[in-house]
Amino acid sequence: MYNIDDDISEINNRLKKDNISYKNKTILVTGGAGFLGSWVCDVLLSQGANVLCLDDFSSGLRENIQDFEDNPNFRFIMHDISLPIYFGKIHPHYASIPEITSIDIVMHMASRASPFEFRNSPISILKSNTFGTFNALGIANNHNATFFYSSTSEVYGNPPPEAVPTPETYYGYVNPIGPRSCYDEAKRCGEAYIMAYILEYNIDAHLIRIFNTYGPKIRSGNLFGRVVPNFIIQALHDEDITVFGDGKQTRSFTYIVDEIEGILRDVAIPNARGVVINIGNNIETSVLELAKKIIELTGSNSKIVHKKLPKDDPSRRKPVLKRAKKILNWEPKIKLKEGLKRTIDWFKKSEN
Repeated sequence: MYNIDDDISEINNRLKKDNISYKNKTILVTGGAGFLGSWVCDVLLSQGANVLCLDDFSSGLRENIQDFEDNPNFRFIMHDISLPIYFGKIHPHYASIPEITSIDIVMHMASRASPFEFRNSPISILKSNTFGTFNALGIANNHNATFFYSSTSEVYGNPPPEAVPTPETYYGYVNPIGPRSCYDEAKRCGEAYIMAYILEYNIDAHLIRIFNTYGPKIRSGNLFGRVVPNFIIQALHDEDITVFGDGKQTRSFTYIVDEIEGILRDVAIPNARGVVINIGNNIETSVLELAKKIIELTGSNSKIVHKKLPKDDPSRRKPVLKRAKKILNWEPKIKLKEGLKRTIDWFKKSEN
């Protein structure tokens, strides 16, 4: 049966090979109760870091952090990062945490990230990646802290065939007034904020572009629109698996262990400062292939049904990973079949 501690140990063992440790560091993680954020908190705590988890549960889940709440090195802060918050001093009009006088690293990971949320919560998404990024950068600058930003492959929009595989030098083909623009353009704006802070304040800032990540703790349900968990839930219940369009659109599915390793390598490596780096899987998988594989692994009786493809849905996703290999000594290791097995086991265990 799946045990998340085994995955945490795997991440730590990989980082240990290059002497990457966050022991005794004080680290603020915005969106720390979210999918990626809670995994980051878990690994940091396991290494002996002091973790400040900031979240307002607009998309994060309390159960993602409940195992940490008795840890003396963990502190939860209920707050929306799109609103100002001050550490080490009192502000007369805004949230203040005066007793925390020193922060070593700020990891800004707060944002809704699923297509259904683009439709239902576009203003929240815009604010977390613009106002929120600005506020998080201000905290890092005030404390002379390292800053990390989780950007996304969605900044590339829907690239033409000649731009796939997609390098970090591709500027993107994004519809600024489309249904996905609240996320795509906000993330692009967040990257611009970071470059402005590097230019004006010489801040130690790091940013990666994340490709489709899946694994235990990822949310499921039609309100969240993540393809892997939705397919797994449908398959486990023998429900029809809903594929948008013909299913030939591709994604680069990255298991959470590989993703978190890449993130924590990026923050720790000085040569990654100010360099945009793709973190994802360079093996393309079509959505239809994914559905068939999940049916096979779950032994499901589900049938595949097709629905209308949403507007501006990217046709292909495949990253160029040369920078990740050269700068971070990173590449994905866990095959899709193995990652899906672990994720399916976690969903089974969670339902039980």
